[in-house]
Amino acid sequence: MEQPIDLEPHYSTKDIPGKCIKCLAEQRLNSCLIELLRGQKEDTELAQTYERLVAFLKSPESQKLREDSERYLADGKQVSVEIRFVDGTAQYELKVK
Repeated sequence: MEQPIDLEPHYSTKDIPGKCIKCLAEQRLNSCLIELLRGQKEDTELAQTYERLVAFLKSPESQKLREDSERYLADGKQVSVEIRFVDGTAQYELKVK
């Protein structure tokens, strides 16, 4: 079974800068790209993670998940988004803690 991608957004505090789901996905995407470019050998798992993040960022669901997560964060709740692919189909789940 493939590992899901977890994104945990949070608001900024005076000590910690916050990041939204889109920012976290873009940051993870950039990290994957850098690692892929540095790699001496093909890393299939890293390439799949990169492709999944691109698909997530392009999906219409990403905007809704971003808005929903920001609403929960504003209410003081912790949230995370899990990105999974089951049988080649993207599944996104917003978890509220």
